[in-house]
Amino acid sequence: MRALLILYFTQFLKWDDNLSTAVYHTFIALCYLTPILGALIADSWLGKFKTIVSLSIVYTIGQAVTAISSINDLSNSNHDGTPDNIAVHVALSMIGLALIALGTGGIKPCVSAFGGDQFEESQEKQRNRFFSIFYLAINAGSLLSTIITPILRVQECGIHSKQACYPLAFGVPAALMAVALIVFVIGSGMYKKVKPQGNIMAKVVKCIGFAVKNRFRHRSKEFPKREHWLDWAKEKYDERLISQIKMVTRVMFLYIPLPMFWALFDQQGSRWTLQATTMNGKISSSPLYLQTVNAILIVIMVPIVDAVVYPLIAKCGFNFTSLKKMTVGMFLASMAFVVAAIVQVEIDKTLPVFPKGNEVQIKALNIGNENMTIFFPGKTVTLDQISETNEFFTFDVNTLTSINISSNGSPGVPVKYTFEAGHRHTLLVWAPNSYRVIKDGLNQKPEKGQNGIRFVNALDYSFSVTVDGKNYTDITSYNASSYQFLPSGMKHFTLISAGIPENCEKSFKSELGFGSAYTYVIRTQNGCPKEKAFEDISPNTINMALQIPQYFLMTCGEVVFSVTGLEFSYSQAPSNMKSVLQAGWLLTVAVGNIIVLIVAGAGQFSEQWAEYVLFAALLLVVCIIFAIMARFYTYINPAEIEAQFDEEEKKKNPETPDHTMDPVTQTVM
Repeated sequence: MRALLILYFTQFLKWDDNLSTAVYHTFIALCYLTPILGALIADSWLGKFKTIVSLSIVYTIGQAVTAISSINDLSNSNHDGTPDNIAVHVALSMIGLALIALGTGGIKPCVSAFGGDQFEESQEKQRNRFFSIFYLAINAGSLLSTIITPILRVQECGIHSKQACYPLAFGVPAALMAVALIVFVIGSGMYKKVKPQGNIMAKVVKCIGFAVKNRFRHRSKEFPKREHWLDWAKEKYDERLISQIKMVTRVMFLYIPLPMFWALFDQQGSRWTLQATTMNGKISSSPLYLQTVNAILIVIMVPIVDAVVYPLIAKCGFNFTSLKKMTVGMFLASMAFVVAAIVQVEIDKTLPVFPKGNEVQIKALNIGNENMTIFFPGKTVTLDQISETNEFFTFDVNTLTSINISSNGSPGVPVKYTFEAGHRHTLLVWAPNSYRVIKDGLNQKPEKGQNGIRFVNALDYSFSVTVDGKNYTDITSYNASSYQFLPSGMKHFTLISAGIPENCEKSFKSELGFGSAYTYVIRTQNGCPKEKAFEDISPNTINMALQIPQYFLMTCGEVVFSVTGLEFSYSQAPSNMKSVLQAGWLLTVAVGNIIVLIVAGAGQFSEQWAEYVLFAALLLVVCIIFAIMARFYTYINPAEIEAQFDEEEKKKNPETPDHTMDPVTQTVM
């Protein structure tokens, strides 16, 4: 679904890129903020199983509402293919996305924790394997959705007018989610279910608050120090709760540097996708499909790392602990951005130079039947029939004194035109006294791999052109159209004019690359119109395949960081706060997205590679800090600690039931 949202916002709701990006990242952030709510519901009220079922229903409803919001005929009363009341679609889509954020965010911490609950404490190896398979399954689903949903979107559907089929692309995941929920509920009797133990978060907050207040009251030196600041809550709260809160706070403290990893990781869908749009996409028809590289590599790397790499490291006698794995993952992600910066430098070498400040750029294009000589300040060029200068010439607008046109030794005719600083211009000439200056209006390489196409009319009559739903209307003689932008691929252009003889071909085709700009001159040849293409901006030459190393490094980092983080968060959490700590882990993802929003909004980098280097350096610094913090962390077994408290309670109260058996129910099939 995430692969479609930006397209849905820009193409269906007709939002601009900035609004679409802001809403998209806000939605993603919400999806990783709501796990806190889901964890509270699971650990304090419904339990993990009921929370998963309840919020999965909310998620499915949200997906269905989003699908309904994308039905074009919902408000298209005049059947013209355009919604009459876009506000209805916006409102429904926002309601749908809010429900999805609540549903998916709410079940995120519960699913992984519920899976971990199915294992005994003695089954640590099997539990670690489960978290690897769990992460593998998530990315396998992501891979399938990234491939399938764009295919569903490009299908045409509709009652009165055929449009891109967003209802199908959003509706199929809703149906699949409903099926998955039914399968999950059918297996209910086979699950071990940990009962909720009351509003644990309220107890935690109150305990921490009391400890802080009590410590403040006893800040005088006459009161002896206690081993831990939470020990100041012993006057009111039992040692079991205090010990459990200590476990959680120690892990949460380690989480502080982690959002920086996600700040880099989530740029695969933004900065790296934008980088791909400036590259040659012959290996992929769309930069969106390049994002499948991550999912494909995850599916490959998770079993390899789990079954081959980790056992080899263990055989070498190296104690590769969870926190060491996460440190390596952060380092690999940092190196991925170094590679991205190197690729960006190579891309920048191929980018055209555009005028800056007081500069102007001028290119001459001879569309006449005579050779023409153009006298620029400091240089003279001679152009054959239907030809152009090899490049744009750059001048300072203040020193651009004169440009003269001559043909076959005739006196030079001065060009009378006020050139606009900071822009490219094309000088169309067809006779010494006949010229026209066109301001190109293209001061950057076409975005998103699109191709800028314009037409110059060298005929004696006007014509129009149609291609891919684009219309170039009424291009008059010896004039030029504005640029319009087309995606890559083979394009069929059709000329429309009453002046074209019946026996003449009225169409032509041309293969477009990625990120180019062309001027098509339509002139007469043998009595019929004939096109000739001139390259204004060369297509992208750096292949998208060069991005694969950075995706590989990022994926390796993700495997050893994210999978390990899920398992670490579960293993170090007390039994009554498993979901809460999973939610804390997911919260670091939300904070990472917020960091990207802040940097993207505040950062003003003249060179994109510099931003990549900055992010790589920041994560490397954070990696070092995290390694130092990890060095002083002591691994614990929450089950053993809680068992000790149970034994002590048994000794104090022999008739008290076994505390460890209370929260668990299991049906044996």
